[in-house]
Amino acid sequence: MRILIATDAWHPQVNGVVRTLTMMAEAARTLGTEVVFLTPEPFPTVRLPSYPDLRVAIPNPAKIARLITAAQADCIHIATEGPIGLMARRYCIKRGLRFTTSFHTRFPEYISARAPIPESLVWALLRRFHGASHAVMAATTALADELRDRGFNNVVLWPRGVDGELFRPRQGVDLGLPRPVFLSVGRVAVEKNLEAFLALDLPGTKVVVGDGPARVTLQRDFPQAVFLGAKQGEALAQVYAAADVFVFPSQTDTYGLVLLEALASGVPVAAFPVTGPRDVIGDAPVGVLNEDLRQACLGALSISRDACLEFAAKHTWVASALAFIDNVTRVWLMDPEPMLSQDTGKPRSLVA
Repeated sequence: MRILIATDAWHPQVNGVVRTLTMMAEAARTLGTEVVFLTPEPFPTVRLPSYPDLRVAIPNPAKIARLITAAQADCIHIATEGPIGLMARRYCIKRGLRFTTSFHTRFPEYISARAPIPESLVWALLRRFHGASHAVMAATTALADELRDRGFNNVVLWPRGVDGELFRPRQGVDLGLPRPVFLSVGRVAVEKNLEAFLALDLPGTKVVVGDGPARVTLQRDFPQAVFLGAKQGEALAQVYAAADVFVFPSQTDTYGLVLLEALASGVPVAAFPVTGPRDVIGDAPVGVLNEDLRQACLGALSISRDACLEFAAKHTWVASALAFIDNVTRVWLMDPEPMLSQDTGKPRSLVA
């Protein structure tokens, strides 16, 4: 099987969507499924005023159509609701092709944090975007239930995984900072609620890994915190392994891959009891979820690292890839008859 994923989020962006797509695709290949991507790379881009460190593609409909046709995929999955996602959606609807989508980001909350736009309006636009999808993939049961309550149809589960070979405990790793080390990893932006973490009265050192539009302001306002900038791969894994507690102050994330990366490194989690950490951790003894984030941080210091490792070992990218492939395959098999391509008039296998 060959699956085409259309996504506006792609390298060099460093975020959960890009990591999810990349790692899932690698795992899918080990299962005999080829995943190819339609990304912003072939198109001109512009910067967004609210996200000066990110660029958004300006896709050409004709070029989108050529690229999708050239991919010769069996199934199409649309991962994001941006310009590329919209153009791919339009392509599929125009040709009567079935496709799947995924819900990665709580845009209503993100947008309302920056502009006076009602969340209800953004939710309505998202319902319309995903309404034509034959399977809307959500990372957790709680998120799936919320989407159904908000009027989304055909919602299915697509769990996430973690690279246990990269993210693991490491003997002798030390950042050379006063301990305990309270670590937060992610995009440094207003929606991540980092100020709630940095303002806490905690022993040891508060460390932030990541970059984004809020970094300059937060570094100025919290000079005692250590900002290490963006890190990836081995460098990121080393920092995780050197931490004592992973702090996740966001209250808007749909999942939070960084939670699994921390747990796989043997680092317990401190977070608010909200969607994301609540759905990932649940009742497992691997973190403390508390409306008082300081109490959560201090309580997490006593959690067993072995419990964190045992929990993370159950979440693999192979399992995530299997669920993804199953979701698109179910849609693919809805109509076993080949469809006629409007480009060539000949039968096509692209029916997802």
